[in-house]
Amino acid sequence: MFAPIRGFTGLQRTPQTDLKLGSVLAFVAGAANAGGFLAVGQYTSHMTGILSSVTDHLVLGHFTLAMAAAGSVLAFLLGAMTTAWLVNWGMRQELRSAYGLPLILEAAALLVFGLFGAAIGFMTPVFLPLTVVLLCFIMGLQNAVITKISRATIRTTHVTGLVTDLGIELGKLLYVNRHPGAEPVLADRQRLRVHGQLIACFFVGGLAGALGFKHVGFVSTVPLAALLLLLVLRPALDDWQRLRAP
Repeated sequence: MFAPIRGFTGLQRTPQTDLKLGSVLAFVAGAANAGGFLAVGQYTSHMTGILSSVTDHLVLGHFTLAMAAAGSVLAFLLGAMTTAWLVNWGMRQELRSAYGLPLILEAAALLVFGLFGAAIGFMTPVFLPLTVVLLCFIMGLQNAVITKISRATIRTTHVTGLVTDLGIELGKLLYVNRHPGAEPVLADRQRLRVHGQLIACFFVGGLAGALGFKHVGFVSTVPLAALLLLLVLRPALDDWQRLRAP
């Protein structure tokens, strides 16, 4: 499913490898988002809603809540910025795993959330805001990775945009061309397949994340971290061996 891994690192990338990677990341994003909601009561990939909540809380005079929501947006932004820093540094070093560096960091963050998230139940006032910020940072990291790899044609956490694009293409597909002399309205079937597949993967990931959190709790994010590490394992090992070679 993940081959050829060179496509992931940007050396021999194809639309097919972009879609495969995007599908895996959409699954992970859906799982982390749904599981995160059960943990902290907030969808951490939904920046539109979070930014809107900042304005609502400001108008209502809930300044502490407004600051917390603003912190979530900044965490998402910092995640995207971190991806840009890591990828550009990796490309300067000619690393095959340049695009995998943010995913390694995301996997580490998911492990922290999964292994130490139980502390939320004991010290909620302290850890809950930090957990929201961590999950928003993770979402920013991941969305920026696939955005850079696919040159902004695929996004794994922005489901609103995916559904909008899917609706546009479906509208074209069902449009009745009644004028033979006019340029026909035709749907881009490849875009239909891409957006439909990503939405489906996000949905299935959400089901898996919600069920996993319901039955096993925070530790359900550990397999997600393992999946991300599996994606970057081969190029990362190649880079490690090359850098250690005399």
